Amino acid sequence: MADDEITREEIHHRRIDMRAYRRSDGLYELEGRVTDRKPFDFVPGGDGAVVPAEQAIHDMGVRFVYDDDLTIHDLTTFMDSTPYPVCVGGGLALRGMIGQRIGGGWAKEVRSRLGGAASCTHLMELLIPVATAAIQSLSPWRNKRPDRLDANGRPLKIDSCFGYGATTDVVKRRWPAFYQG
Repeated sequence: MADDEITREEIHHRRIDMRAYRRSDGLYELEGRVTDRKPFDFVPGGDGAVVPAEQAIHDMGVRFVYDDDLTIHDLTTFMDSTPYPVCVGGGLALRGMIGQRIGGGWAKEVRSRLGGAASCTHLMELLIPVATAAIQSLSPWRNKRPDRLDANGRPLKIDSCFGYGATTDVVKRRWPAFYQG
């Protein structure tokens, strides 16, 4: 079948939305929300209540407060729609992330603390891209600070992502002494 003959029918719509705010108390707040819908009536797990077409199966999220160093000061969850009533309790365990710092190893820490039946999988998974959004939210202020360096004086940003790879033009321009092109 040629590509121009292939048709598509939507069967699921997931939306993830993240918004960050600077607060008047010097802290920051980020809200992440995940929403799942289907274009047809759906019975979760084959035995739940019917969720009508286009109504949210999942509509839930996290709100957390953090500082300039990305340490979490408070974390709450909300569950406006869940497939089962028992799911509402699945957000409580996320409060265990209060006091943790977003940074290297964040995803591993989240999964080790909150994986499996310890919490709501959707909320646990949401903490990973929400952490990236928190980092991005602070970039206008953090970019004004001196680069954080390792013990050898090399900026920690080098090789932290594709764009900051030691062989890229970005590194060649920003940190020519560390360019490996």
